[in-house]
Amino acid sequence: MTTGDVSKSLSQQRYSTFAQGYVTSRAHAKGEELDRLVEIAQPQPDWIALDVATGGGHTALKFAPLVAQVIATDITPKMLEAAQTFIASKGVKNATFRLADAEDLPFEDGTFDMVTCRIAPHHFPHASRFVHESSRVLKAGGLLLVQDHVLPEDEQAARYVDAFERLRDPSHHRAYAATEWVAMFRAAGMQVEHTEQIVKRHEFIPWAERQGGTPQVIKRLTGMVGQAPEAAVEWMQPRGFGTPGATFASHHIIIAGRKRRS
Repeated sequence: MTTGDVSKSLSQQRYSTFAQGYVTSRAHAKGEELDRLVEIAQPQPDWIALDVATGGGHTALKFAPLVAQVIATDITPKMLEAAQTFIASKGVKNATFRLADAEDLPFEDGTFDMVTCRIAPHHFPHASRFVHESSRVLKAGGLLLVQDHVLPEDEQAARYVDAFERLRDPSHHRAYAATEWVAMFRAAGMQVEHTEQIVKRHEFIPWAERQGGTPQVIKRLTGMVGQAPEAAVEWMQPRGFGTPGATFASHHIIIAGRKRRS
């Protein structure tokens, strides 16, 4: 079994356990971020859309009323079932669901007008493969829209922030800096049209507990914040650590690219 296979298996195990928590997660259902994705994408009523690693299904649900059809995929059966139940409960009729590996999408070339993926690629063993696969299944001129964790350009701070995320969730493979995301899009034949970063402030204890964080893990995470290099502290902006009201900031990138026309 390759390292990538082990990573995917771990993601399946953990998200089978925590599936419902991601359906109800305020951080993933946050309306203003989803509104921003719609504003950037400008979806059209005749589009066929693909939502990769749909998680709780919030992105697929947001776009479904705005397009002809949305296909939501996930690698974890229980996560996909939870998303399907959630989306069906909202009366959506134009969404279908399919198990799929983000790095090996089971669709023909040039199928979709838009591919979305939100707060998931940091779990992928090879995010560049996901970007290439997304480009492959897009029509010429189709849009790839991604939101995910982003790291600082400072290498020491980036590795520290990534380690902090991985301690909380061992299925976190790695996040990337903005320049790395732009490079992945360009290498896959995508013309980058838009990038922006948003800062999300998390309540530390609920954030850790959503992934089953034990008191021992929470103590280790708290210790990491206390020992973090200055650049990592500036990035994470911790407040009140060691108290029940501790919070910290994480940064996300939104990046949109269009498949070049031949």
